[in-house]
Amino acid sequence: MTASNPSMASNGPMPPGASRTMITLAVMLSAIMVLLDMTIANVSLPHMMGSLGVTSEQVTWVLTSYSMAEAIFIPLASYFSLRFGSRRLLLVSVAGFMVMSAACGQADSLTEMIVFRILQGAFGASVIPLSQSIMVQIYPQEERGKAMALFSVGILLGPILGPTVGGLITEHMDWRWIFYVNVPVGMLCLTLLAVFVRLDGRDKTSVDWPLVFGMAIGIGLLQLVLERGNQDGWFSSNTILFAFIISMIAWAFFLQRSFRTKGDIAPMWLLKDRNLLLSCIVMTGFSMGMFGITQLQPMMLEQLLNYPVDTTGFVMAPRGLASAIVLLSISRIIDRLDPRMLIVVGLVLNGIGSFMMMSYSLDIDVYWVLLPSIIQGAGMGLVFAPLSQLAYATLSPKNTVGGAVIFNLCRTLGSSFGISIVNTYFSQIQQKEWHALGGGVTPDNPVVQQLAASQGTTVTDPSFIASVTQLLHQQSTLLAFVYSFGFIMVSYIVLIPLLALFKKPPDKKAAKAEASP
Repeated sequence: MTASNPSMASNGPMPPGASRTMITLAVMLSAIMVLLDMTIANVSLPHMMGSLGVTSEQVTWVLTSYSMAEAIFIPLASYFSLRFGSRRLLLVSVAGFMVMSAACGQADSLTEMIVFRILQGAFGASVIPLSQSIMVQIYPQEERGKAMALFSVGILLGPILGPTVGGLITEHMDWRWIFYVNVPVGMLCLTLLAVFVRLDGRDKTSVDWPLVFGMAIGIGLLQLVLERGNQDGWFSSNTILFAFIISMIAWAFFLQRSFRTKGDIAPMWLLKDRNLLLSCIVMTGFSMGMFGITQLQPMMLEQLLNYPVDTTGFVMAPRGLASAIVLLSISRIIDRLDPRMLIVVGLVLNGIGSFMMMSYSLDIDVYWVLLPSIIQGAGMGLVFAPLSQLAYATLSPKNTVGGAVIFNLCRTLGSSFGISIVNTYFSQIQQKEWHALGGGVTPDNPVVQQLAASQGTTVTDPSFIASVTQLLHQQSTLLAFVYSFGFIMVSYIVLIPLLALFKKPPDKKAAKAEASP
């Protein structure tokens, strides 16, 4: 397939250094803006409940609606890019995201909020794969690792700093400003993109409507199952069971049709490329662990250690900052290193950080919260950039947008799987440990009697029973966190053997010689 209006990267000269820097800044800022909205609203949900007049269960649709729309529309980015061009699509996506953000801030009811969040997620979905594809195209093959290192700064900073930014805005301003803040940032992104980005990449393409409907139903219902499953009791809920069955049928149809037609919409057939397939598997597994950790740790800090919301945000921030520092530090030399070895080091560091979190107690100080987070942050940086580098190493230039679409869809689904699986595992362990610990707390237990005597009361005193109940809850919850961190540690380690299956990355010197006129 030959583009009718070729991009600078694949069929023309690379942009000069100054323009490349500004393009990098523009796409990174756009990506950070969109990724922040994955998590920025999490800490503001209690404040939204009062303003919108909804329950704690209803308000979670503010998060679910956004993630569902994003997951459905990410696969369409490859088609829209060919149909309208990368530059035009990116401009429309950022502008639409900005407008819908302002509309979310104005919402006066849950219905309005859900509608605007769906549209916000739909517009923002194309930004990440397009931005990553543009980075791949504007940097030559021998600097691909540097490009992915820079882009990964935004990929990691966005969702990790979301709770920090959201907490600060909610605490000192109003929850509506978590959406309004996207307006000035979006205006800056639009200006930079309009001035510096000149990629086009349009080509003849057509809509395969059966595939679109199969994809939308499969991804949308799967996202619904993952988001609501634990809360609704999984398959004990007829709604969740029905949604899962229909989702699996739709996924089977969607995958079969994509591999048979080799179309431009959601090009799953690109997974025939071994490096892209393995990269997607590792990215899904790694995202499960990363988002599982970032889901659990704030819960532990606020529920068990009684950290205020804004303090929790500040304590979480070093993880993202460590990732950014590592990525910026290695960006100049990453293309001279074997990306597979960097990923191994990154996974080991994440495993070490998770192992350290298994020693948590109710008496830990902030040092023991920060140190594992910093170690994990450094490891995240060493996984994301080299993994992105490997994902595109054996793809042709014309397939970079499609590859970015599939890669980022796996990142999105991996985060949903991670949050869902970890929450379910946590709930089951908490209940199990509650019964295990509570089974020995009986009035005739000498230890219980001794504890009551030390407090100057009896085992039948209501205040003593209440204090023991609270202690049981604390300890069972703490054990659930500890075991969940161990579960995540194992999920990192089991990914390491997959790295031996990757094809060896192309020789950098040969790529440079081939790119020279």
